[in-house]
Amino acid sequence: MENYQNILFPYAYNILGSVEDAKDAIQDVLTKHLSIEKSHIENDIGYLIKSVINQSINIKKRNNKITGNKIWLPEPISTEKTDGNIDKEEIISYSILVLLEKLTAQERAVFILKEAFDYPHKDIANTMSLTIENSRKLLSRAKTKLTNYREKGYKDYAANKSAFIGNYIQTIKNGDVKGLEQILSDDISLSADGGENIKVVREFTVGKSASLKLLFYVFKTYLELLSIKITQINHQPALLFYNEDTLINCQVFELEDNKIKHIFSIIDPLKLKSLF
Repeated sequence: MENYQNILFPYAYNILGSVEDAKDAIQDVLTKHLSIEKSHIENDIGYLIKSVINQSINIKKRNNKITGNKIWLPEPISTEKTDGNIDKEEIISYSILVLLEKLTAQERAVFILKEAFDYPHKDIANTMSLTIENSRKLLSRAKTKLTNYREKGYKDYAANKSAFIGNYIQTIKNGDVKGLEQILSDDISLSADGGENIKVVREFTVGKSASLKLLFYVFKTYLELLSIKITQINHQPALLFYNEDTLINCQVFELEDNKIKHIFSIIDPLKLKSLF
């Protein structure tokens, strides 16, 4: 069963953007699978993948109704080290996961199956009980909504950007305004998710001037005395901020042309549990 869980996890997580919800979806499917008569099932793992995908779609639909218009960031996963037999190459990069929040649950699932797992439309249609034409339409609609989508090679550059991120944090520590200006994109944006219990300074900030002020303020007020670790989250460079052994903040960086394009700041303790 553990091997099944490792195989099924990337499907559930990529659709849900949540480690806990992914585990719940898989557990529900495996529990039900143990109790049913299986003589009609020709391909056990194929049947389980199909079941997990559809269970994840149902959970995502429910979650979308709850989160509403509040900034919601995916739960981060470390891709710096291997984790059992989970194929982390199939885990979607963090920036793409954020973009996928623009999609309906069905559009998201079709997009992931096609783009991340290279499913043909025939298999997508069979998995999601669609026609091939509907599968194509859902993918087309998803790509239309994702106007900023393009694969930026996050999996290739994340491991090689520790020096850049190290320079960024040193610039912040030194209060070097001009130095920080040089490494921020003109249209930089910042997103922060504190969950239900932690109020963030600002959920969304856009533009270099506003971002500079917020980054220095947040660091001096909340992060300066914490220990910092440079790591890789969902195939992108990231910083982890610790108060002794407690993880306080995870910041994931989207880089473009050696400039910081976006910083995703996850402060919600429930979303940081898997990184402990």
